[in-house]
Amino acid sequence: MNYIMICLDSLRQDHIGAYGATDCRTPNLDRFAAQSAVFTRARSESLPTVPVRRALQTGVRTFPWEDIPTPKGIYNRHDGWRPIPQRQTTLAEHLVERGYTTGMVIDVYHLFKPSMNFHRGMQSFEFIRGQEFDQWKSAPLPPGALDRYVPEDCDNRRLRVFTQYMQNQQGRAPGEEGHQVARVMAAAMEWLQGNAGHGDFYLWVDSFDPHEPWDVPREYIDAYDPGYEGKEWIYPNVVRYENMTEPEIRHAQACYRAHVTFVDRWVGRLLDRIEELGLFEDSLVVLLSDHGKTVGDRNNFGMSNKDTSRFLYDIPLMVRHPDGIGAGRRFDQWVYNIDLTATALDVLGEPPLPGIDGRSFLPIMAGEADHLHDFAVCGYSEVHCVWQDEFVYVRDEGEGTDGLYDAWADKEQTTDLSAELPDRKMEMAARLDELLAGGHH
Repeated sequence: MNYIMICLDSLRQDHIGAYGATDCRTPNLDRFAAQSAVFTRARSESLPTVPVRRALQTGVRTFPWEDIPTPKGIYNRHDGWRPIPQRQTTLAEHLVERGYTTGMVIDVYHLFKPSMNFHRGMQSFEFIRGQEFDQWKSAPLPPGALDRYVPEDCDNRRLRVFTQYMQNQQGRAPGEEGHQVARVMAAAMEWLQGNAGHGDFYLWVDSFDPHEPWDVPREYIDAYDPGYEGKEWIYPNVVRYENMTEPEIRHAQACYRAHVTFVDRWVGRLLDRIEELGLFEDSLVVLLSDHGKTVGDRNNFGMSNKDTSRFLYDIPLMVRHPDGIGAGRRFDQWVYNIDLTATALDVLGEPPLPGIDGRSFLPIMAGEADHLHDFAVCGYSEVHCVWQDEFVYVRDEGEGTDGLYDAWADKEQTTDLSAELPDRKMEMAARLDELLAGGHH
């Protein structure tokens, strides 16, 4: 049996039709969801980009954080933003030992920085260059190239990031095919074409989209905001929310939805190729995102590490079993990304990874168990949160504050329920303290 994992970046669960979205079109993801077990309360146990993928590739929790020095070549200082520890075995290394062919096709440029090692165990790996601050091309932009996209007085670190992205996109192929997600999915299709039918394999496909910049063909944006003539905030990090007009805010939100639809289009082409090759019959195929994104919610664009809302923490997770186990059903149990790693090995019939923290949720999909975790504990730098029932407990270790919120009735987290529900708060705080003290969950 094969394992194909498709990971996306910053794809919000509530922007997918299968999860209830009505203002964002995702026909291909919806079609795939109808064939899959759909998890509504999946959590990445650590954020953001790199910690998520460390956990996915090892099944080992990244949070609580280890005090590991930041290697050269890595500018991001988030906790957990480190290479995979040498003592941990990756899924690719584990499967290679058991005769699988392993491959990765990614454009998540953080993973191919000089000091990173996420291709350990991969017999083939293709780094698709050009995303965001990937220092790939150095030729300067022509005068005025950024005028449509940035404020006149913009002079900050984010401008450097966006400038690098625009430099990277100079000379790209015309049409849809030159865009990042299209290049990733096309390379993945080529890999499958060459490797299908030659033994069991594990393919990790990872697109940095729909992370900003929300740079997609114009017709996708016009479908959501026709007639707009103002600034193109495809990278809203360069402007403060309070300095944007209402039409500009709506347009930036339309750009994100357009990007999601564009990603859906190219993921759909990959799914079509999987079907054409007959791989659905003997492959576990999974689609998930690392985290969500605030897109004008809470008066912000981006993903502040102070944000513990469902806009950021709700992730899509769709698991298509070749035998149809769980197909077309929704599962509201708490599951982690590390549990996906354990589940994949369970489905493949392979032994667990050494030291794995994740637990298989295959029994839930098969109707043989009704839950896996009573709660979920997650971390993003110095802000930690516990999810249980409808509530989220939030603790900011840096500021020494905490609070309790109804995560479903109060999605923006405006009302602290600590005074009303002190016992509930104490219980959830204790769960966090137990994990920080060396406990397991």
